[in-house]
Amino acid sequence: MGRASGRLPAAAPLFYGALAALALLGVRDVLFLYEENRCSMTYMFEYPEYLKIKLPKKTARRYPAYELYLYGEGNYAEENKNLVLTGIPVLFLPGNAGSYKQVRSLGSIALRKAEDLDFKYHFNFFTVNFNEELVALYGGTLQRQTKFVHECIKVILKLYRDREFAPSSVAIVGHSMGGLVARALLTLKNFKPELINLLITQATPHVAPVMPLDKYITDFYTAVSNHWILNAQELRNLTTLSVAGGFRDYQVRSGLAFLPRLSQQDSALSVVSSAVPRAWASTDHLSIVWCKELILATIRAFFDLIDENTRQITEDPKKRMSVLNHHFVRHPGKIFEENPEAFTELTGDFMWIEVKTSKWTYSVYNDSDGKYFVFPLASHRKSYSHVYCENSMLVRKYFFHVSSLFINLFGFNFGYVVILKLQDYPSLSHIVILVPPTVGNKFALDCEFFKEDSRTVQLPVTNLFSFEKTSVYRLHIPWSHEDSVTVAKVPSSSEISAKLHVAQPGNDSRVPVLNIYSSSDCQYEVILKTSFLQILGQIIRFHAGALPVYVVSNILLTYGGQLSTLISTGQCSEFSLELIRTAKPYKVEPIISVVVFNWFREIWDSLSLPEVDAAVLSSQDVWFPLVSLILFLLGTGIAYWSAVFFSASLRVFSTLWLILIRPTVLQKDNKLFTYRRLCVMGSLALVSWTTCGALAVFVIYLQYLFKVLKNCSKETSQNSSRHTVKSRSLIDLTSGPTQSLSNSTTIAETVNSLKIHLTILYLFTWIVLLNLPSLVYWFKNLRYNVRLDPDPCRSTAIILVCILEILMNSTTSEVKSSKLLKIAAKVPLPLSVAMLAFGRMHLYKVPHFVTFSLLLHVLCCLV
Repeated sequence: MGRASGRLPAAAPLFYGALAALALLGVRDVLFLYEENRCSMTYMFEYPEYLKIKLPKKTARRYPAYELYLYGEGNYAEENKNLVLTGIPVLFLPGNAGSYKQVRSLGSIALRKAEDLDFKYHFNFFTVNFNEELVALYGGTLQRQTKFVHECIKVILKLYRDREFAPSSVAIVGHSMGGLVARALLTLKNFKPELINLLITQATPHVAPVMPLDKYITDFYTAVSNHWILNAQELRNLTTLSVAGGFRDYQVRSGLAFLPRLSQQDSALSVVSSAVPRAWASTDHLSIVWCKELILATIRAFFDLIDENTRQITEDPKKRMSVLNHHFVRHPGKIFEENPEAFTELTGDFMWIEVKTSKWTYSVYNDSDGKYFVFPLASHRKSYSHVYCENSMLVRKYFFHVSSLFINLFGFNFGYVVILKLQDYPSLSHIVILVPPTVGNKFALDCEFFKEDSRTVQLPVTNLFSFEKTSVYRLHIPWSHEDSVTVAKVPSSSEISAKLHVAQPGNDSRVPVLNIYSSSDCQYEVILKTSFLQILGQIIRFHAGALPVYVVSNILLTYGGQLSTLISTGQCSEFSLELIRTAKPYKVEPIISVVVFNWFREIWDSLSLPEVDAAVLSSQDVWFPLVSLILFLLGTGIAYWSAVFFSASLRVFSTLWLILIRPTVLQKDNKLFTYRRLCVMGSLALVSWTTCGALAVFVIYLQYLFKVLKNCSKETSQNSSRHTVKSRSLIDLTSGPTQSLSNSTTIAETVNSLKIHLTILYLFTWIVLLNLPSLVYWFKNLRYNVRLDPDPCRSTAIILVCILEILMNSTTSEVKSSKLLKIAAKVPLPLSVAMLAFGRMHLYKVPHFVTFSLLLHVLCCLV
């Protein structure tokens, strides 16, 4: 089969292969290159049981797929079967495809804690069964889930009616999209905000959806965000904590889990699990619900939030924030004290030892006597700015001065580190360190006074192509709680990645700090470098959701180029060759890059036009000028090689089709509209309207796929016949030139038609993939409702069914003579630009642009 538009450049596969390889390297950095799992598994002491709570008949009938359960174990579960509850209610909301049984880690640890307190206080953990719905990919049920949770809260509070300490509110723990559903409760018209006083979310994408595949998700996010921003003052009594998973969570990047800065500045807290004291571990999207270190911090916070008078979670917002800061930001190494005593009595008949040196080390093994070490500060204040102490065991160290108690611990897995800035405590006269008896254990303590200026070095960010190794221990980000800790043995070479989850605010001049905690006699070297592969990883981490838009944009440009070639040469060019010719960044990127400038945004806003996605991303500090160019090039590489594999796969299947089925010669039907095709259109439109639009799209896709496979088999058969005719013409001189010319023309038409059909099918494949989640959701919930409601692609599906039923039976000969072909060939370029402008944060808009382009193709067949 000859090529109508020339040969493919030899370097093209290598170039596009390199682009695809860069994309894979970025994906590899996101999916595989992160710290090992340092979380301990949470185990149940007794068999977990889930007691189903009976809902009102009206609620059960309205939400047949949802259920409410109460968690229990052993005797506690038996006692709760009569639902005589006296604890503090906590409601757990699972996320995308999440199970209600994920509450067991929180419930089990809380039960063990209550047993230690002889059930003076205890919590009742409720959990909701959302039927493991894919709400992160299909947003049609988010509002339904929110209303069901409201009904659950009312049912839970009724269970405590007439109790001595009846609660008036419920605390909520929401995992993933469950946290967003909890926030959405406040948007309901009949919801009373006082029904919730504490909300803890785990790996919840608060800022934006991970994959905005339908308008219901984006509309839901817009409604929740706007309500929280506009009603920030009214929501001050609600305390919110958002915990992100760090780099191990590649499903929801931590930057999305940070609550918007404009809402509830003094009643909301966002942290990354790697910065949570005594956890210091990154968690993946699922392990965040069972990570023992994180669960322990959460349960400790719950018990410290209890008001002794009401035996419920305190109604004081300031105390709630104080407790959360205590356990999730800066843990002092002791139990929470709401009003710590100004004076503390030093008890114990221990030896007092005064230490006057600036560097001091103490080690002991199996010592039955405790000691107080006293450090006078008068002689150190002029020469030093800080004091630093570190011990080798998980033993608390208490720092006292004459007027108040001060504790400031930063902990590692191997011990505790204390740093005290002397200037902040001018009245501090002495520091006293208590070393308790260490029977059967070895204990080592190092303390040192130092001047901050002598221990601080400012280094510029290195250039892109530096390839040295780093050796650091802690990365501190001053504008957000996303610190990361690396523990290394000595001697060793360690590396910590200085990658951010949240961009630096424009009004914040502070810089990230690398802290090295090491022995005073340790020699070390710190080298700063820039990793090109990790930069790729950050681009993929922040913008992978937009890659399908760039891939489809490249395919659409190529599709327009093939139509242009059909006009100029009368033949359709190969996809790969046309991709090289038409998919150029300079055709779309200059326009996309302009929209981030303030002057353009002001003009654009004055015209009351829809906001461009790049401008929104720029306002969120996750956009820079080169990112769109890089994504376009990566999309080009993916489009090229995925098309190669797609075409090769079809060729293989068509060959198998030819061998196994041996189809007869197809008779060409010159009519685009036949009774049979009209019946197919009507049937699939009816399927789309009565069941699921994605189902109709998938059925017409399979029909188109089989049609292309038949055409591939026909082309292979015709090529075989052509070679046979050529070999026979040397002997059989009766074959006339007219018949040979007719055969050549038929073969050329078949080849041209097949090329354009392959491109359309390839383009349509991406539409099917973007609509697939709603199809999966519909199939999973088919037992509850035959009709998907709401359906994000019902209208689009009906249009696509009609378009593709015509296109799959069309040929290039019908298109070449059309007066609309020039318009159809030029439209893909502006559509590609519009797709990149409005589709990156709204993936569900991508099929609309493709549908419009295919509609023009259909008109070319008719006009």
